[in-house]
Amino acid sequence: MFITDLRKNFYDVVANQRVALLVAADIDALCACKILQALFHCDQIQYTLVPVTGWQDLSTAFLEHKEQFRYFVLINCGANVDLLEMLQPDDDSIFFICDTHRPVDVVNVYNDTQIKLLIKQDDDLGVPAYDDIFRDDEDGGDSGNESDEGSEPSGKRRRFDEGAIERRIERQRAKREWEARRREILFDYEQYEYHGTSAAMIFFELAWVLTKDTKDMLWWAIIGLTDQWVHDKITHMKYVSDIATMQRHVSRHNHRNEDEENSLSIDCMRISFEYDLRLTLYHHWSLYESICNSYYTACSFKLWTLKGQKKLQEFLADMGLPLRQVKQKFNSMDITIKENLRDVIEESSNKYGMKDIRIQTFGVHFGFKNRFLASDMVHAAAALLESTEKEQNDTTDNFIKALDSLSRNNLDCLKAGIDLAKKKLIAIQQTVASCICTNLILSQGPFLYCYLMEGTPDVKLFSKPLALTLLCKYLLKAFVHSTRNKRCKLLPLIMAAPKDVEKGTVIVVGIPPDSETSDKKNFFGRAFEKAAESTSSRTLHDHFDTSIIELKTEDRSKFLDALITLLS
Repeated sequence: MFITDLRKNFYDVVANQRVALLVAADIDALCACKILQALFHCDQIQYTLVPVTGWQDLSTAFLEHKEQFRYFVLINCGANVDLLEMLQPDDDSIFFICDTHRPVDVVNVYNDTQIKLLIKQDDDLGVPAYDDIFRDDEDGGDSGNESDEGSEPSGKRRRFDEGAIERRIERQRAKREWEARRREILFDYEQYEYHGTSAAMIFFELAWVLTKDTKDMLWWAIIGLTDQWVHDKITHMKYVSDIATMQRHVSRHNHRNEDEENSLSIDCMRISFEYDLRLTLYHHWSLYESICNSYYTACSFKLWTLKGQKKLQEFLADMGLPLRQVKQKFNSMDITIKENLRDVIEESSNKYGMKDIRIQTFGVHFGFKNRFLASDMVHAAAALLESTEKEQNDTTDNFIKALDSLSRNNLDCLKAGIDLAKKKLIAIQQTVASCICTNLILSQGPFLYCYLMEGTPDVKLFSKPLALTLLCKYLLKAFVHSTRNKRCKLLPLIMAAPKDVEKGTVIVVGIPPDSETSDKKNFFGRAFEKAAESTSSRTLHDHFDTSIIELKTEDRSKFLDALITLLS
């Protein structure tokens, strides 16, 4: 059941209760969690935080906590499956689900008692009407009457009621037609996976309604939205309209703080709307390295070729920037160059066909010294969340570190995340270059396919879903820029990488075709299920994104063959 009044039907309900927070491992969910934690601290609401990485984790977490808790808040998980069927909870357990995954399961939508959906209904949900997918069976009554009549003494031959038989046949025919139509409606509704409004934004709006919103909460909501853009979950139109919403809140907060004396104190926080460059982490790197490792510029120049490298040198010369300046840390660059750097880069980019080098985003100043863009925070938190630095990479430990990096009083953690993010971006760029130069991307008919072999550098990093999805996105963009085959430019990409060598599993990700007008709807979730079913492949559909699965290495070829047949 959709909840329209979050204050009355959600916050006031849990206000005096103990709550279990089950939070998915993505940056938007972390930001939503931070906002909710801040609200719970305000009102001294007791809660237990449990990170969950997949459906198995979610089931285990629920089993462990169902005795102590009646109220469960699920962030970015739980909306796209029949939750009651999966968890089999007691009748008094109540689930509040704030999830960006679409489509929302129809049983969750029409359950009025235990499932409460904290989901914006102005997202284009297209939920089928109740009568189209659920109906009460009336045939039960008839069969009972017939058996009663059959128990009469056999001497009284019952008159053969032709009308009743015809009516029954008619009813059965109508039921078959209804069921066929229901299957069709559900197939159309569940065919594509996509994402709705950021969970962090929804909880920020709750904080605003409760008049408890702070600048920190606003910043977390902005990071949640930016995460959707960085990981390619929403369309450009949706991103721009949500940015406009956030901009209104930023103006309101900045206006409110103008009169306060502490607006220039050492620990103040200032959020500003920026029309900034699409160069990843360039404030914390050298400009040269940022250009080389940002997918937008790397793909436009085709930096994996010698010609591309030469073009980059020409680009830098066109801007009139000395190599010595460009290759040193951004903070150490000559201040006269930095002053109008954005305009200079934009002007030269237009000549080189990079028309949209600038993007609407937000930046933050902590005190006087530290400045970060929203995308810097996303990359840093994602790198911490999927860190493979330690041999024993503990998911809970990584989750807590990523959560900490979002707090402004934990800048050391954030800077460690930024260093990890740089290593990750370099690894992605090098892998993209080697895949394209060695022609590892194969056209399989209805889709492109790439398999990272065991032994590839940084292959361990790409056994994680966020890193592999990002690699997938960069690789497809690079391939579209480098191929001459027009048909291949319109194909989606499936990528597989080793997940666990001992268990002999690979992680498989599918992403939709790369185009500016793409609606970001992904059909691979359903296709993977069907292909696994038809070939009895040993797969694990444990991820909250249905387009990410685990597969036994030896089943890979038959699984792919089934996919090709299915999608042709």
